[in-house]
Amino acid sequence: MLVAAALCPCPPLLVPEIAAGAAPELASARAACAEAVGALAASRPDRLVVVGPGRSGGLETYPAGTRGSFRGFGVELEVRLGEGPEAGGGRTLPYGLAVGAWLLARVDRCASPVEGVAVGQETPGARCRAAGRELRESSDRVAMLVLGDGSACRTLKAPGYLDARAEPFDADVARALAAADTGALGALDEELARTLRVSGRGPWQVLAGAAEGASLGGALLYEGAPYGVGYLVASWS
Repeated sequence: MLVAAALCPCPPLLVPEIAAGAAPELASARAACAEAVGALAASRPDRLVVVGPGRSGGLETYPAGTRGSFRGFGVELEVRLGEGPEAGGGRTLPYGLAVGAWLLARVDRCASPVEGVAVGQETPGARCRAAGRELRESSDRVAMLVLGDGSACRTLKAPGYLDARAEPFDADVARALAAADTGALGALDEELARTLRVSGRGPWQVLAGAAEGASLGGALLYEGAPYGVGYLVASWS
């Protein structure tokens, strides 16, 4: 069963080495992420699943020990998903899971077995929810670190330019996260999310499936749109 979840955005700019002089602009978001991930680790799950945006059109799994790198963002910084031996196979973490691995590495109490699941943008909501239900049945105490951004169309200078539908979409997601409303997350409009360049839609819907019937409570820890992208942090327990 699902016992806890932390929901965080996944811009590489969360990593201070990448943000450099702009690091203070995301200080509040970074602190909220640390709080949410700390609470997640404190739940002492038997299994911790990191769910984030993927590079393919479907679902991909990454075992503990898989490495990720931020070299593509101009920084010689590597991370590894969880503890244990380095995973073979030559695959590296997609950027969202790499940010998740970076967040976990800063939590002293996180000693649970970890694995990653990457969700492609084209993965249908029904498949996401089904994957969440499968994950919650995998252990007695499952926790999830869920990575994903809201709309990238909040301002004229946003990556996706300004779309009047972006702010209401993000507001609906914020309300769902604050209330741990799995029905609202599961019902997110997939086509609109794609148009608004919402990377969190798939990961959020995996969580929606995993949290069905879990009776978790939610708390919204951060809501903002620096750089014209919606960033949300929440904790479910």
